[in-house]
Amino acid sequence: MAILAACCAFFFTLLGGFASIRFRGKLQLILGFTAGVLLGLVALDVLPEIMSMVARTGANPRTPMLALIGGFLLFHVLEKSILVHHSSEGSYEEHRHPDVGLLSALGLVAHSFFDGIGIGLGFSISSPVGILIAVGVVSHDFADGLNTGSLMLVHKNTINRTWALVLADAAAPVLGAWVTRFFSLPEWGLLIYLGFFAGFLLYVGIAEILIEAHREGSSLRTVGMTILGVLFMVVVSRIV
Repeated sequence: MAILAACCAFFFTLLGGFASIRFRGKLQLILGFTAGVLLGLVALDVLPEIMSMVARTGANPRTPMLALIGGFLLFHVLEKSILVHHSSEGSYEEHRHPDVGLLSALGLVAHSFFDGIGIGLGFSISSPVGILIAVGVVSHDFADGLNTGSLMLVHKNTINRTWALVLADAAAPVLGAWVTRFFSLPEWGLLIYLGFFAGFLLYVGIAEILIEAHREGSSLRTVGMTILGVLFMVVVSRIV
């Protein structure tokens, strides 16, 4: 089941990469919806699951919250360190080089690999948790493919090289999900993982996707799509 979900991530990453090449500049509404999905996932599913595990295990609730902060800050530091934040492109307009785009795209490939691990570990908790995490991963993997393609192209890489990195980004979550077949985490480890993953999703949704959605100018339509994304997760969380 985890591999199947990761294959969905593969498809949506490719779709995002294709969109970055063919329809760049017309995706603010889609990105706004994606940000809403991630916000809804954290608030309606990941955090309630953490609360449930804390009550069941008697663990200190500060532990997963510290993991949440750690997840948010770690990805913030890593992303800024290797220049993968799409909204920072303007700072490097005079220093664009194919190798800079390659390094940035490789950072997103690593990020996608951990997405796959997240899916696999989610299914090790339970199928509903795995499905909900997969929904969040798949929804933002479109943006991953979009950003991977855009970062390669803005730094003057060729179309063939861009597609090669998009394919690597798409394959990474499948590999990550497959790797989790060979190890498992104790319940306390899963609790820390969920907190860390919540922090990661909040960072991606707020500091990456939502900013990118309004990069070309805010609009009520984009805001409306974000709200629609949250409402979509309200429905999904009730069904699953």
